[in-house]
Amino acid sequence: MLFMLIVKASKNSEAGNLPSKELMEAMDKFNDDLDEAGVKVMAKGLHPSSNGIRISYEKPGEAPVVTHGPFSEPKDVTAGFFLIDVKSREEAIEWAMKAPDPQGDGEGQIELRQLY
Repeated sequence: MLFMLIVKASKNSEAGNLPSKELMEAMDKFNDDLDEAGVKVMAKGLHPSSNGIRISYEKPGEAPVVTHGPFSEPKDVTAGFFLIDVKSREEAIEWAMKAPDPQGDGEGQIELRQLY
């Protein structure tokens, strides 16, 4: 079963600030643990939404609307993700609970979603 751990952005990540050395080490360990368990498919961080483009389909039959970032509240933006392949939803939750605070400043949030 494929699950995505969606790392939500924070004011810090949206400012393009890199994580602290301690957080980078914790994330490296988490990635290593995922690798050793054979469950990691992919993990990547994203550039701040100020470098992004959003395409919205606001009216059926009309051309989409292009909006250049930055986008709304950081908590509504994705900063990165982990894609894991596990045996159950419960196992996915266990892995998500092992992840370090992805922002390292108390603003971290991970959303767990299963892929079709």
